[in-house]
Amino acid sequence: MQPLLPSDPSRVGPHRLLCRLGAGGMGVVYLGRTSGGALAAVKVVRAAHAGDAAFRARFRREVRAADRVRSPWVAPLLGAGTEERTPWLATAYVPGPSVAEAVESCGPLPRASAAVLGVRLAEALDAVHAAGLVHRDVKPGNVLLALDGPRLIDFGIAREPADTALTGTGTVVGSPGFLSPEQARGTGAEIGPPSDVFSLGCLLAFAVTGNRPFGDGSPAAVLVRTAYEEPDLTGVPASLVELLRACLDKDPEGRPDAAEVGAALDGTPRTADWVPEAVVRLIAQRSAAALAIPAAQPTELDAAGSGPRAPASGGTAPEVSGGTAPEVSGTGSRVPGPGPEDGAVTLTAAGSGPLPGPSRRHLLRWASAAAALAAAGGGTAWWVRERRNPPATSPGARRERFTVALHADLSGDRGTLGRAQERGTRIAVDEINSGTSWSFQLDLLVRDDGGEPDRARAVAAELAADDRVLAVLGPSDDDCAAAVVDRYQQALLAMVSVSLGRSPARTLHTHRVFVATRPVDDALAAPLTAHLSRTVRTRHTVLLADAAQGDAGWSMCRGTARALGERVRTEVRTVAADTDARGFAALAERVVDSGADAVVFVGGTERTAHLARALGSGGFTGARLGTHHAMAPAFPELAGQDAQGWVFATPFLDPLGEDSTAAFTAAHRERFDGADPPWYAAEAYDAALFLAQAVTDLGGGAGVERGGLVRQLRESRYEGITKSLGYDAGVAAYNTDGLYLFAMDRGAFVYRGRAVGSAG
Repeated sequence: MQPLLPSDPSRVGPHRLLCRLGAGGMGVVYLGRTSGGALAAVKVVRAAHAGDAAFRARFRREVRAADRVRSPWVAPLLGAGTEERTPWLATAYVPGPSVAEAVESCGPLPRASAAVLGVRLAEALDAVHAAGLVHRDVKPGNVLLALDGPRLIDFGIAREPADTALTGTGTVVGSPGFLSPEQARGTGAEIGPPSDVFSLGCLLAFAVTGNRPFGDGSPAAVLVRTAYEEPDLTGVPASLVELLRACLDKDPEGRPDAAEVGAALDGTPRTADWVPEAVVRLIAQRSAAALAIPAAQPTELDAAGSGPRAPASGGTAPEVSGGTAPEVSGTGSRVPGPGPEDGAVTLTAAGSGPLPGPSRRHLLRWASAAAALAAAGGGTAWWVRERRNPPATSPGARRERFTVALHADLSGDRGTLGRAQERGTRIAVDEINSGTSWSFQLDLLVRDDGGEPDRARAVAAELAADDRVLAVLGPSDDDCAAAVVDRYQQALLAMVSVSLGRSPARTLHTHRVFVATRPVDDALAAPLTAHLSRTVRTRHTVLLADAAQGDAGWSMCRGTARALGERVRTEVRTVAADTDARGFAALAERVVDSGADAVVFVGGTERTAHLARALGSGGFTGARLGTHHAMAPAFPELAGQDAQGWVFATPFLDPLGEDSTAAFTAAHRERFDGADPPWYAAEAYDAALFLAQAVTDLGGGAGVERGGLVRQLRESRYEGITKSLGYDAGVAAYNTDGLYLFAMDRGAFVYRGRAVGSAG
């Protein structure tokens, strides 16, 4: 939230503006106070759009639509200035998170809460349809949760079913993932009340699972799945599946109407105490932050004052950067924008008419939570301003305790890797718990899946059901991770991986809970290319992808060939998974005959050793490159003298070879009887502290929730001893430059350092 400066215009219509809440493509939303003292969400159109006749028509329609609907579960319109020089509208303000924020911050809603949500939204839509309108944008971001029930907001694209003047056939209006098949196909004339029922079904499925029933990904892909594929209702309570399938029928005629949806859920649900405790805390945070806003000065600015005079009919207050007022989230009228989620805040608005009030117990919990926020460090404003940079904890002060889990293969084929991650994580936890620079402490649960997917599923079920567990580090095996990511997604339990990096697959990388702190294998094309072009100065390279490694090898080889460019002759081949020693000998002979001066092989330890021996026997004298997949003690044992000189690209460093990891190395030796840290131990240390940084950025207090942490991990930044970690939406990755080179020298893997950029 940004405060208005003393020189700003302070009034829009009858509302005195207190602060800026947010903005979208078409306007700015302010928190205002009515002449009677009530808070209001005031949406003000940007000057650039105020003179646009088409926009004016849309804005008038939004106001008329909002004013025609009468329901306690629809945000009421308080007033509007559609014909003013700067158009505006206002809705009542009651703090509360959207369904999207509540699910992301606190996890999926329980079945009982979802039933109340569904009944009340069905009542709201029934009122919308009775007014002759179709909402067209029913989605989690347009539904707010208050203590007495939900509120449906934003009539920016609502219209009568037959109204296609502003949205013709072929135009998709709405939010992909929550719109109907007829909307996805752009068949405007067919869009009626059943479209809203379909959207309600999508919303309820999301509310109880945390997942969109037609998946994530690009808007185009989601639209296609919505129009032609069946919904994924995995995780939906059995008692809701039949109803939601009916709501999500591709044929509008096959769907129930809004009233039938409400009746199927329960016509008279108990509203009091309807939201979980964690959501109550979110509402309390919004309330406490709103209470911390200073009162507006009673003097209206005019031309004689220090700032410009606001138009008598209401004017736009300018956008202001900076300031110290607390940030408030909520909803009300959504600012019209170009996309389905344009960044505008939504404000919870109070309903009109008598409402069933929350219970005394619920109100006491709410008030207690708000009071606790105000008491923490001298007031809510302090808490909100400082939560991203909490002060060091004084000695003896009580610190909140959180539980994180390490989920890894500690006893199977990749046990060495899992145990390395356990060691690095323990050093990070020791550091957090022993010092005063962190405002909380961590308890660590360690679970071994033995590298077996079935055991991994059992571990995931245990950790997901344990309310103490805030996040998981691991798993350490790709197959185990693929087996459990859906379970962790359902629980909104962050899955922070240290060593997973197979080429992006939908089973992992489309899940928001999945946090990969190392680059994917495809990125290894960069260090391979750099070494080939700058050190080897290759003119002809043969790149061999081992089919036993799946698609990763082929993708990496193709990426390296492209990066080397036309000046280098490249040959990319696949090595069959059943190739034996005789086959490798024939392959080596072809490489020698080709005249190549370098060969790249993306394969595992044993098969890379087979190729090494075959190349040695065949007299190949060029450069030989591999990847971390082959780096195990068995490689020099199997390859013998032919291992000498091989260079390997890796996503991990050697802690003994970097100044930045010297203190970590010393701590590892002290903690583990003088042992040097193994590969991936330092990376695990960084992953654990990145997770701790996100907890800190959330405030480090009792209000930290699983879903909130999942969201925060995409916002936090951490400068580690091995790499910088932070989400880059452009590449959908947390790190892309943690790439290194090792070389075989006299039977040992010798660290060559961080790889420089590709010369491609």
